Amino acid sequence: MSKKNIAILTVILAILIDQISKIYVKTHFQLGEEVVVFSDWFKIHFTENNGMAWGFEFGGKAGKLFLTLFRVVAVSGIIYWLWQTIKRQAHTAVVVAISLILAGAVGNIIDSVFYGIIFDSSYHNVATLFSDKPYGELFYGKVVDMLYFPIYEGENFTFFNAIFNGADSWITIGVALLFLFNKQAFPKEEKEA
Repeated sequence: MSKKNIAILTVILAILIDQISKIYVKTHFQLGEEVVVFSDWFKIHFTENNGMAWGFEFGGKAGKLFLTLFRVVAVSGIIYWLWQTIKRQAHTAVVVAISLILAGAVGNIIDSVFYGIIFDSSYHNVATLFSDKPYGELFYGKVVDMLYFPIYEGENFTFFNAIFNGADSWITIGVALLFLFNKQAFPKEEKEA
């Protein structure tokens, strides 16, 4: 299979897994609802945020729009980077890494851009897809998070309390692959004697 086809397949599959899982959780869970998957260290815990890591917010509505537009521009840069990487026939792991980063960015952009106009609120009820009364506006949707791995929960401390989604996972895996294959990802140009 060509590197271009590997990239396309990786991006499509990663976005589909991300969006199917988010839509499932949003249409089957109320905000804050939690299900234990494995022991107490892996849970599905439905939460939403305005798109920044750990739910940080800045600048209100203007900050949310800026963040979403910044992501769209960043995705353009990632597409160009992926294209150049495929052109130079980089290692397949590097192509997959950049494809995963691209898919993760696109997955969270889909939430931010469209979820506000296709879902109603998840607050005290299960959301409806393609609702007549959406909770927001175009470019002001909330990002759905659900993967929760509280490895240790004490009385006043939880180790690894981040709640994230498939898109965040793809970005993390992609960055990890870039670290592992950094010589292939960022080759040094040979100096002429």
